[in-house]
Amino acid sequence: MNALTDKFGRKHSYLRISLTERCNLRCTYCMPEQGVPVSPRAKLMTPDEVFQIAKHFVDLGVTKIRLTGGEPLVRKDFGMILEKLTALDVELSITSNAVIVDRYIDQLKAAGIKTINISLDSLHPAKFKTITRRDNFEQVKRNIDLLVQEGFNVKLNCVLIKGFNHNEIIDFIAYGRENPITVRFIEFMPFDGNKWNKEKLVSHKQILDQVHSRWSETCVERIADSANDTSKNYRIKHFKGTFAIISTVTNPFCDSCNRIRLTANGRIKNCLFSSSEVDLLTTFRNGGEISPLIAQAIQAKASMRGGMVSDESFSDPKNYSQNRSMIAIGG
Repeated sequence: MNALTDKFGRKHSYLRISLTERCNLRCTYCMPEQGVPVSPRAKLMTPDEVFQIAKHFVDLGVTKIRLTGGEPLVRKDFGMILEKLTALDVELSITSNAVIVDRYIDQLKAAGIKTINISLDSLHPAKFKTITRRDNFEQVKRNIDLLVQEGFNVKLNCVLIKGFNHNEIIDFIAYGRENPITVRFIEFMPFDGNKWNKEKLVSHKQILDQVHSRWSETCVERIADSANDTSKNYRIKHFKGTFAIISTVTNPFCDSCNRIRLTANGRIKNCLFSSSEVDLLTTFRNGGEISPLIAQAIQAKASMRGGMVSDESFSDPKNYSQNRSMIAIGG
């Protein structure tokens, strides 16, 4: 069996590489209020190590790589890493908060990046400041408009939290009336230090109920999902943009998962919710063979949500407090 095929027959062709545990925002669902201890620089993958380990995955069958963080653009050698990765026969994409993305437009184009996911959880400056703990809304909004003007396929990732931004669903969708963007509503997920509880969830059904309170069912079109899609995709008739729902908690899509995560310090996480990790970087630096370790990590992958199959186990804080905070995993 291929090293990237698990015991449930899922083939993993999509690698998400976190370049840094640092970020220029402090989003409440991603980073605990007290911050997180970051890995010393010597423990992080160098540009050449990122390339060599990524190449190993591509040789095994990975066809898509997404660069994440933290905020990947705050890494001073981001341009060097990006340039190295363009040598691989793989689709490259990136997730960013867009605060400084305007500085990298030319480099992103040169690397052939066409799709950029932008984290944006409110269209109101004051609420943006509340959730990010930073006052960068106008800068982010300008840069989103710039990315659209420059021809990038822009996806806005909005984590919905009941009592905070659940009343902005209609506004976000309306933003796509004249803008060719995709707004992706993501259910609030539990990670260490983010004060998750199920009462804060906005479910797939609740989102659609809001949508249908504004637009009739004949106006809301269901769009065919791509293979291995995590989202259910929709369009309002005559809108340039689309919207999608990623219901990781209430309607998980684990049976078609093709994703693997590589942390900034060179460890495989076979699932976003798994607390177990396999260290590739130490073996790589010691000149060892990492293919058996990759296979080991893939074979250990649980059927669903890191082994938290029931709603009860998923809601038990003990089962996710041992995991990293989201910022240290990679979005």
